[in-house]
Amino acid sequence: MIVRIMTDHQYEVDDSLLEELNEIDNRIVSLVEKDDESFIDDLKKLIKIVKERGKILDDSLLKNSEIIIPPEDIRLDEAKKIFMGEGIFPD
Repeated sequence: MIVRIMTDHQYEVDDSLLEELNEIDNRIVSLVEKDDESFIDDLKKLIKIVKERGKILDDSLLKNSEIIIPPEDIRLDEAKKIFMGEGIFPD
């Protein structure tokens, strides 16, 4: 799966990580729904996993990203527009 981190790069992420990433994504959705600013901690964890366990793609190899993760500095009001329902990783 190709994942883009906004303001960063695209990463190829092994499908074996999807369940773990989806669990974090679901926690973020729940926290955002509760107006809990601590969603940032889980967002940072999500980004860290993609960066550490995904394979960065060369910028010259632009591919369609299946998932786009917002940057760590996203505000709660912006996160509410992204992290809703299933979140960014479909269940």
